[in-house]
Amino acid sequence: MLLSFLQEFFFNYGYYAVFAVLILCGMGLPLPEDITLIASATASPHDLQQTYNEEGRTRLKNRYHIHAPVSGTLRRITLQAGDNVRAGQTLAEIEPASANPLDARSREQAEADLRGAEAALEAARQHIAAAKSAHTLAQKEHQRLVPLVKAQAASREQLDQARAQRDSASANLAAAQAEEKIAAARVQSARALLASHNEAGAAAVAVTAPIAGVITKRQHQSRTPIAAGELLMEMGDPAQLEIEADILSADAVRLAPGTRARIRHWGGDDLDASVRRIEPGGFTKTSALGVEEQRTRVILDLTSPHAQWQTLGDAYRVDIEFILAEKNGALTIPLSALYRDGDGWAVYRINDARARHTAVQTGLRTATDVEITAGLANGDRVILQPDESIHDGSRVQTPPE
Repeated sequence: MLLSFLQEFFFNYGYYAVFAVLILCGMGLPLPEDITLIASATASPHDLQQTYNEEGRTRLKNRYHIHAPVSGTLRRITLQAGDNVRAGQTLAEIEPASANPLDARSREQAEADLRGAEAALEAARQHIAAAKSAHTLAQKEHQRLVPLVKAQAASREQLDQARAQRDSASANLAAAQAEEKIAAARVQSARALLASHNEAGAAAVAVTAPIAGVITKRQHQSRTPIAAGELLMEMGDPAQLEIEADILSADAVRLAPGTRARIRHWGGDDLDASVRRIEPGGFTKTSALGVEEQRTRVILDLTSPHAQWQTLGDAYRVDIEFILAEKNGALTIPLSALYRDGDGWAVYRINDARARHTAVQTGLRTATDVEITAGLANGDRVILQPDESIHDGSRVQTPPE
């Protein structure tokens, strides 16, 4: 019935009906407007960290290879990998092979080698004294700057530099101590060599531990003939671990000594670490996908207390999160709100239920968020993942929760 009426009305008065609609529109009566449902977020202050992730592995800072100082018969070794040993503890004993006494010239050379080894040992001890002084000064400077940074009387860059110098001094001290132990082992080897060329039937030569540590590898167990210089075992101190990682050269240039890092996914809570050295030379490494990549090696020190990582061992896999830059209280929005605006960036800011094109300037970025340095204020709401249906002035609405 109604349909028949409308058909007859528009057939008889169609032009008048259209003209009436045009008049009503000209009088300013609004026509219905599309409303787009959108997801949104609020610009607000957050602490941002720009990071870079890479795989790494642990390694002993100082690995000691224990070699046979003389030829002869190696007695059975009872120590096993994982055993703790004291500095100076006997690791193995070698019954020297019968040998003719050294001639005068050879004995003179052997004695000269012994004197040289003893001189190197004394130099290493002096190096330790100097390294200890430098380490003490660097540590005091770092401790002095910590409260100044909190009071904003010194910059974080100064603190980072002091931390790097402290870590470098600590590494130099550890290297000097390692030099002393190696020099002591050379003195022992030179003395054993002289003893092995004494008359037959000389007492067994004891091979002792240069440091207190752990046996990491044993080459022999049963009684067996041994040649001078042959590897007997390896050892080190598991409390002195470092992290090494092969970093893409394009990423390595963004790192520097003192760059902070987090060690993750190693089986425990996250650990703190610091870059100690970036090796100057690169090398080519083939990725799992068969792509040749140019990489360089980066060495990090663990800065968390040893009690937090005492279960870590040598050659363990870890994930490293390098902290390239950080900023506290940065005005932040989700990265998905950005879209290209010529050579710059823009967002759609929500104002009175309408989308407003707003150019912005950006700062630090993470995988999910971006710092806004200009264009927005704290509390502004922006549209997430704007598509082609959104334009400046579009009516928008967030879906009901």
